[in-house]
Amino acid sequence: MTTLGEVAAAANARLQGCDATTVITGVAPLNGAESGQISFLTHPRYRPFLAHTQAAAVILSPEDAAYCPVPALVATNPHVAYARAAALFVPTTRSHGGIHPTAWVDPSAQVAASAWIGPQCTVEAGAVVGEGVCVGPNCVIGEQTVVGAETRLVAQVTLCHRVHIGRRVLVHPGAVIGSDGFGLALGPDGRWVKVPQLGGVWVGDDVEIGANTTIDRGALEDTVIEEGVKLDNQIQIAHNVRVGAHSALAGCVGIAGSARIGRHCMLGGGVGVAGHLEIADRVQVTGMSLVARSIAEPGAYSSGLAVEPNRLWNKISARLRRLDELFRRVAALEKISKNGSI
Repeated sequence: MTTLGEVAAAANARLQGCDATTVITGVAPLNGAESGQISFLTHPRYRPFLAHTQAAAVILSPEDAAYCPVPALVATNPHVAYARAAALFVPTTRSHGGIHPTAWVDPSAQVAASAWIGPQCTVEAGAVVGEGVCVGPNCVIGEQTVVGAETRLVAQVTLCHRVHIGRRVLVHPGAVIGSDGFGLALGPDGRWVKVPQLGGVWVGDDVEIGANTTIDRGALEDTVIEEGVKLDNQIQIAHNVRVGAHSALAGCVGIAGSARIGRHCMLGGGVGVAGHLEIADRVQVTGMSLVARSIAEPGAYSSGLAVEPNRLWNKISARLRRLDELFRRVAALEKISKNGSI
């Protein structure tokens, strides 16, 4: 049982017109909340629903509190407050310790007594699984891989050899960490020669890695994901990349080899980053942008063109093909002008 006072404490919010002993059973959107549920207002688009909400209380900003017809939990940052409050209602999966009969654990592996190794899992030679780790079904933990305390591998996660996973890391289904980087050298006979990938992957504490995301091992040094990084689904991080602490990367981001992403950066969905580039701290790159050169200053960056009606886009495309011709004509006219001919 969770009371409104406990929700307010977790959200670091101020109660307004509330009975702190009111029992809260869950969270719901403004237009669907019922008695016993809390709701939230984090975007102006949803203000019209506030006047008619049936929620037991609403998490919102001081500016919106005056218009709230029901009790409120007032917070400077309602989005963060909501995230902390909602965490109280997430079903928790805690390790109960033990190894499922269908799992295979190499005798040289070290598995803490409080860790759980689920059905059909494999833990290879020299691996270390820390206290309170939960390894879901069909996961593979490779040779000499370390999994830090309280980490959870949800299901079908593959950690290849010599991977280091920090504490309290959450890895969603299908993620592959430590597969070979795409290292190839073109020989004189036109055939590709594989460059051995001798490094590993180092993942810091409190990282979250989305479903089907892949992080390649380094060629010589480790690929590094620093503490607090949040990776969405289907992201590709190539060998020797370094992602700075507390950065967030949305779905389908692709980062080529040896790129460096700063701390507290945000990359929108589908962003591509070319290899061997450096992005400064606190950079935001909007969705579907291509980063083709290093970014030295913090701020927001974009590339590409937004969607347009097809007929208009065809005209724009035709004009884009003529840009080089137009540039040359303008340059020629400027040259004539400077010579005094016109």
